Amino acid sequence: MRLVFVLALFLSACSFGADYESVGKKYLGTPYLTDPLGEEQKPDTGPLIRFDGFDCVTFVETVLADENEEKLTKIRYKNGQISFFNRNHFIESDWLKNNADIVENVSSVYGQTSIRTVIIDKQKWFKKVHGMDYNCPVETVNIEYIPYKNLKNLKLDEVLIVLFIAGNSGKSDKIGTDLAVTHMGFLLPDGRLRHASSAAGKVVDVDFMDYAAKQKKNNNNLGITLVKIK
Repeated sequence: MRLVFVLALFLSACSFGADYESVGKKYLGTPYLTDPLGEEQKPDTGPLIRFDGFDCVTFVETVLADENEEKLTKIRYKNGQISFFNRNHFIESDWLKNNADIVENVSSVYGQTSIRTVIIDKQKWFKKVHGMDYNCPVETVNIEYIPYKNLKNLKLDEVLIVLFIAGNSGKSDKIGTDLAVTHMGFLLPDGRLRHASSAAGKVVDVDFMDYAAKQKKNNNNLGITLVKIK
């Protein structure tokens, strides 16, 4: 089953290169919704899959899964086992690692990189944000990214996932943990960023370099991580 899943995603990723314009295009204009998916049971009773609204993460995940609930479950949960505690809540420590068979950080191919060290305290986050007790160790994760000052016009021949990286601005006091990845979307070879935007309130296309320039104005915004779809 796992081999079939990986093969299906591989074929889907190949089609991204051949017809990148179609990647998530059908969802342009779809409303932005905060945390639209869940486990259909407490503490998050949201549905396992939906197509009428996305946040930035679920937009990327749904497109990667080609709208298939089984594929989406394997992307959203460690070992595909559905539970709130098993969900890939953190891109840095969960999502990238647990989806390493289908995605790969390729930032160094496109620019001079730096390392953002992230301290993920999931136990404190569960307690502070959700009021839940969950015993798990603190994780230290190094994520490679291209600082905005090193970001040049990118020449791509395939669709990449782009992660937007920020420093620790004291947000950990509010949510109980450090956090580096603040947003994600698809970077198309023609220079467009296709993403579910909270500011626009929907899934939109924008010029990626213009968007990056705006992000750069905030000193806490560090740069981007580019992720290949295997």
